[in-house]
Order: sequence, then C-alpha cells, then structure tokens
Amino acid sequence: MIINHLFPRYTEFDPKVPVWCVTPKGGGLHRFFDTSPVSPSGRYLAVLRMPDQPRLNLPGETAEIVVIDLHTAEETVVADTRGWEPQLGANLNWGADDASLYYNDVDTASWEPFVTRLNPLTGEKRRYEGSIYRTSPDGRWILCANAAAMRRTQFGYGVVLPDELVPRNFGFRADDGLYITDTESGNRRLLVSLAEVMEKAQPLIDRDAYRHGELYGFHCKFNPQGDRLLFTMRWFHSEEAEPWNQISKRLAFWVVTLKPDGSELHVAVGPEQWVKGGHHINWFPDGEHLSMNLALDGDRKLKLVRVKYDGTGLGKITDAVPGSGHPTVHPDGRHILTDSYEKEPVAYGDGTVPLRWIDLATETEQTLVRIRVAHEGAKANNALRVDPHPAWAPDFRHIVFNGYVDGDRRVFIADLGSVL
Repeated sequence: MIINHLFPRYTEFDPKVPVWCVTPKGGGLHRFFDTSPVSPSGRYLAVLRMPDQPRLNLPGETAEIVVIDLHTAEETVVADTRGWEPQLGANLNWGADDASLYYNDVDTASWEPFVTRLNPLTGEKRRYEGSIYRTSPDGRWILCANAAAMRRTQFGYGVVLPDELVPRNFGFRADDGLYITDTESGNRRLLVSLAEVMEKAQPLIDRDAYRHGELYGFHCKFNPQGDRLLFTMRWFHSEEAEPWNQISKRLAFWVVTLKPDGSELHVAVGPEQWVKGGHHINWFPDGEHLSMNLALDGDRKLKLVRVKYDGTGLGKITDAVPGSGHPTVHPDGRHILTDSYEKEPVAYGDGTVPLRWIDLATETEQTLVRIRVAHEGAKANNALRVDPHPAWAPDFRHIVFNGYVDGDRRVFIADLGSVL
C-alpha cells in the first residue's frame, strides 16, 4: 500500500509505528473493525463524513460518502446518503474490486431503505432493495438484518426512519430475520427467519423463556472463506409503549452461525454467557472459530476468548492480558489487534485510548498508538462516541482507525510492518 507523503503524520504520544491522518480536512469515520475500508487494490479509502452536530441524525438528514486516493491524497465526495448513523455510518462495503462500493440510503418519498452500488471511478449507480450490513469476501452477496428496526435495541445503528414507521417484532416472527441479496441479479430474500432460528438452532433454545418479548436481528458477518455466517439476535421484554435503545437496560444476546444456504444453524454463544458481560464477536482467520471479549469467569473482567462455530470449545485465548474494545486475530495466528472504549480499564482515563498489539506467543502486549476519542457530543449521547474500530487493510499490514483529534472526527492509517 502506498500512502502519499502529503498526508500529515500523527505523532501525539509517540506512536510505535508510522501513522498518517488521511482525512486532514476533518470529519469522517470508517465503518467497523471487521471490514476493510480500503479498496481491494489498496489504493482507495471510503469513509462517511457526517454533519458536525451534537445529536443523533433525524430522518432524511444527509451525510457525504467520501473516497480518498491514498496514492495522490485527493479527496472526492462521490455521493450523499440518508441511510446512515453515527457508529457504522452508511455501512460502506467494498465489493470484489475498486469499481464496486456499496452503502445504505433511504428513499424519503416512500421511507424505504435501499442499497446503492456505486462505481466511484465512473459515478455509475445501481439500486437494490433492502439494506446492507456486510458483503461476502467475493462481493457476490450482501447480508443484513432489518436495519430499520435496529434502533429498538441500540441507538446509532441501522438506518433512521420516522419513529412511527419503525417496525416492532413481537414474538418470533417468520417474516423477519437475516436477509441476503445477490449482487448479480439484485434479488433479495429472507435467508433465515427469527422463528426458524428459535426453532431449529442447536443446541435448542428455550423458546418458552423468550416467547413474551421482542426479538431483533443485528450484526451479521461472513467468515473469511465465505462458507459460513454469523448472525446475532437481541431480545428484550418491555412494558414501554415505544421501546428504544434497550441496550441501556438489559438484553438477551445470541450469536448464531449458519451456512450461506441457511442450513446448519448453531448457537455459538447464548444469553447464559453474554449475561456475564461481553461484546464484539468476530471470525478467526480459520473461518471455524470466533473471538470475542467475555467475562468468562463471571467476575465482570473481560478476557479474550474463542469458541467454535457450533458452540464447542469455549475458552480463553490468553489469561495474561485483559480483553477490551474490538479484537481481531491476525492471519499469522500469533497477534491480536484491539482498541478500547473510553471507560474500559485499559484506557488512560483522560479521553485517550490505546491501540493494543497482543503477542500470543510471548503473552505480552504493547500500545502501538494512543488516540483521543473523547468529545462533548458523546457526553450528551453515548451513541455519538468515537470508537477507533481498528480494521485491517487487504494487505494485513496496514490498519485504519478513527479518532477525535484537533476538535474533529478523523480517520488514520498506521503501518504495522515493523511489528509483524
């Protein structure tokens, strides 16, 4: 990957690796820790520039989709969108090549969410129904739960529609769940329903314990091989007339895995584990195991753990360092990259957080970069927080992450060649 010398270097707190600010004009966030915001060739970076506002976005408000040429340092606004929120933006996903960039939008005449496939090199667009969370490794498929309903369980995710149009999922619905779209035909279908998961996933879920409540889909991800998926579900029981942001109270969580045809439903991690405290499930490079932060011992102290897709073999990856943030296992199998939330124990307590580089062979860690994330907007509403979400570029040498530096949201790239 080539990083143009015109991008300013980030030098605060003496980074252990070279770091560049690639949004020097300010604004911008990349999608998430499990997605490369860098195009398949390594040349382009896609970010969302949201309006600078101390509140959540309202239905129909617009943000910009920006593509940055890392070779020339040129920044281009390639589109705008009404299908965004302040945590994962418009769920920008690259397809199989640099000519395919996918994102969420909303038709404000009908208030229907839809997906746009944009060729940022020519400006050509194609519209698909539904919404996007993740593309498959080969760019052929798009996965998403019901993005319009995500605000029921957590603010800052999904797409924003008028409140009266946000659906409710009482019981186990057979007409909602995990959707898949064929990017060649444009056809979208329900891959597996919430009702089907609750009925068929192994080991069997105690349906009676959750029958009187609301169940929603949330995260979904292909493994690196593209031959297995994970799908997370969230359940709550509320007496409120209009429940919102139920994560601030208590949710029951499931991580379910399945094949791309909807078969082989397994519960990898269920509520009996999540209730101990945990977050951020992700695939191991082998495509067979999952990683996450989990207070496995019931002491509320997060550890990095692994589990097989079928729920077997749950255990700590290491007991030497704590879990935090958004961990990913490098393909070398030896290293884990993660960040921290501002209030987690490994953070510095002054509004800055570490990018942690964990060596499993020596059971040691070092802070590669220390970055500021605190800002006034997040104090008013936690959904406006800035999480670094460190994500690997396609070369698995460079990482992209967010920060809040010099009074604005910014996106950075670091070269980890010296520590690999």
